[in-house]
Amino acid sequence: MPNQGEKRAPMFCAGPDARPGAALGRGERRKGSGMPSKVIFERFLWFHHQVGRSRYPNAAALAERFEVSAKTAQRDIEFMRDRLLAPLVYVPARRGYRYEDSSYELPGLWLGEEELISLLLAFRLASAVPDSSLKSSLKSFLNQVLSLHSHGPGLSLDMLSRKVSVKNIEYSKTDDKTFQQVLGALVHASPVRIEYYSPHNDECTSRDILPLHLLSYMGTWHIVAHCALRGGLRDFTLSRIRSIAPSDVKIEAGIGIEEVKDYIRRNFGIMKGGESFEVCLRFSSAVARWVAGQVWHPDQKAVHEPDGRMRLTFPAADLREIRREVLKHGSEVEVISPDALREEVRREIEKMSSLYR
Repeated sequence: MPNQGEKRAPMFCAGPDARPGAALGRGERRKGSGMPSKVIFERFLWFHHQVGRSRYPNAAALAERFEVSAKTAQRDIEFMRDRLLAPLVYVPARRGYRYEDSSYELPGLWLGEEELISLLLAFRLASAVPDSSLKSSLKSFLNQVLSLHSHGPGLSLDMLSRKVSVKNIEYSKTDDKTFQQVLGALVHASPVRIEYYSPHNDECTSRDILPLHLLSYMGTWHIVAHCALRGGLRDFTLSRIRSIAPSDVKIEAGIGIEEVKDYIRRNFGIMKGGESFEVCLRFSSAVARWVAGQVWHPDQKAVHEPDGRMRLTFPAADLREIRREVLKHGSEVEVISPDALREEVRREIEKMSSLYR
């Protein structure tokens, strides 16, 4: 990133031929856009790097490198100086240019290696998104960004794909088209009509909803929306949406982000439900060290006992999800409290035991 106080050029500017009556060269500037095309930008980039490396480039060198006329090359240099605010100074003794301020960076080029790696990592993490076209667009964008930066041949999407993996547990598969339409309705705040399947009733119902928040939870995508039928917030699992189309129903939700966050807190995770209670679990010495590195809740407290066992205490509001987590650890964990959770786990173990008699 640029140092504080360094000179930055404008993010958006016209190309070097953007003057009244100027004819545009083929491929030189995107039609209908004031931004220089990649062809011109590559000339800027090369010249910028040459100046930065104290090689004192000039119009002749730029023209020879990119096989353009000397007049075009000189216009490029003048554009960098006048429109991109490059502090270019011509040095007669070296017959070339230098920067008066060495901290100058071209617009869009102040991404350092750390920022680029962050973008690449974000792409790998985006593998959980079911929309293949969205991931394809992101990949194309990142490749364009990388092509305009010189951080060595090792920094690429292929490199990161070889060195970083993201394994997602997909409990329910979401259709690409459904995801795209839900995301589009969410971004544009547009109501949609869905045919929604309920496994509890084994039937589909038609709902007019206004999407408010997209959530990926434990391998399943959900849309929290205002439902016109129910007159309030509801959670819809994307994999259960059988069809989706724009809706003519006007839905005025009038719901703020805090209300949506509160709904998610009450309906997802170990805090699902209403009032919270304290859970205390005792883990065996065999798994205590591993569990100690896990986050069950931000307010959890761990106490290590002399014999190597560990007591973990945290607030929760939903017995069902805690019960599932406890059962994952089998005989390596004991529920100390609350009694209701201890009883639910005991009953579940009895049911499991009856299957193997």
